[in-house]
Amino acid sequence: MRRRATNSRQSALIRVAVAAVAVVVAVPLAVTSAVATSTDSTTTTLTLTQTATPTHLQLLGQHTSVANGWELVEHFRDTRAGFSQEQFPPDGRGDQDGQRVTFFGGDAKPHSSEFLLYHAPGWNAQTSRRPVLLVHGANDTPDRAWANPGESGDYGCGRSSCPGTGLMQQLVAEGVPVFAVGFAHKQGDNLMQAQHVGNAIAMIREKLGVGTVDVIGWSKGMMSARMYVSSVRPPGGSDYAGDVGKLILLGGPNGGYDYPYAHGWAHNVSIWPECGGSINAPSPHTRMTCYGLYTYHPEFSFVPESGWDAYPGQRQMLARWDGVYGVNTAAQDWYTTYYGGQGFYTRGQGIQAAIDAGSLIAQIQAAGTPASVEVYLLAGGSPTVTGIWNETRGPSDGVVFVDSALDTTGVGNVAGTRLAGSVNHLELGWHPTVRDQVISWLS
Repeated sequence: MRRRATNSRQSALIRVAVAAVAVVVAVPLAVTSAVATSTDSTTTTLTLTQTATPTHLQLLGQHTSVANGWELVEHFRDTRAGFSQEQFPPDGRGDQDGQRVTFFGGDAKPHSSEFLLYHAPGWNAQTSRRPVLLVHGANDTPDRAWANPGESGDYGCGRSSCPGTGLMQQLVAEGVPVFAVGFAHKQGDNLMQAQHVGNAIAMIREKLGVGTVDVIGWSKGMMSARMYVSSVRPPGGSDYAGDVGKLILLGGPNGGYDYPYAHGWAHNVSIWPECGGSINAPSPHTRMTCYGLYTYHPEFSFVPESGWDAYPGQRQMLARWDGVYGVNTAAQDWYTTYYGGQGFYTRGQGIQAAIDAGSLIAQIQAAGTPASVEVYLLAGGSPTVTGIWNETRGPSDGVVFVDSALDTTGVGNVAGTRLAGSVNHLELGWHPTVRDQVISWLS
């Protein structure tokens, strides 16, 4: 009988993450009017008049009572064809929570055509500084990622004690106009999310009358940010609009990652409900024995199975590193977890089947980033994330290998790289070392 997991805190996988759906052609900007509505008493109902908005974007709500130091949140829908309703795990673990439910019109499972645009204090102040768009990672939100690392309690920031402010406040103090994009699906398809990065940039440009925006992508946020500037898009989607100045990638798996397959057993126990798991992350397995019961959960699989595909965004980030750093042979069922088959407790299709089902790493690298975009890459070097099984097969930030985070394959203009040796993966959004480096790169 397998023991219960000893820690149900966030696993490493839920902080990095990556199916494919089409979005269609770009539409010229035009002047439109919209009415913002609210579903609760804490939000002011406002009427917007003659705001320049891309014609394919519909403003659904504008919220001025916002936690964690933000000034304004706008709720948009992209009305173009091609966005799908992505699947959410049936037990609710992937649903929107907190204020985000209100911001999405009371819908805990919003359609992936929808996104949020967060505005920091001073977003519309007169300044010579180029605005910045923050793009968060997997199973995260603009609140916890950028404004309040302690929102989820201890361990959510990579340590046993978490700060109450983050990179948003630090950049505001530098006089930078700051925005953040919030996605409908916490583990969503990066092809659709990359389109929303473009949508958010278009709105910022129109609001401030600027030509370019700097973009910071953390962890899985690297995927949608880099895919946008590289025009990696679904059939009929919008190409890059030439509107990004600097692209800063924090702990992004530029070379892919294989953590959940290399350390599958330790990771899997935190997911499987019969073993006591509740983490919103995909599993390398579809079947597992817990307390003597052999159970089947295709809804948690990396690979689409039995009509389920709730974690396409994670699959898009996979790449094999067994040829470089091997596999964790101390893990239960290590061989069948990584390479596929029936193990003693588990059964899965293996990492190659998941890669074949939709990894985008090779496509992103082949597409390349335009030389006009200055790309900066920062890797954490401390595999000490509190509460998870850390990646120790090679130098890493506890989740992503340093070699992957600093992989410049396909980067057309490498403007800077940095190894922050004392920083782990979950600290990359707020640690003073990262803050100072980001501020320097943005200057």
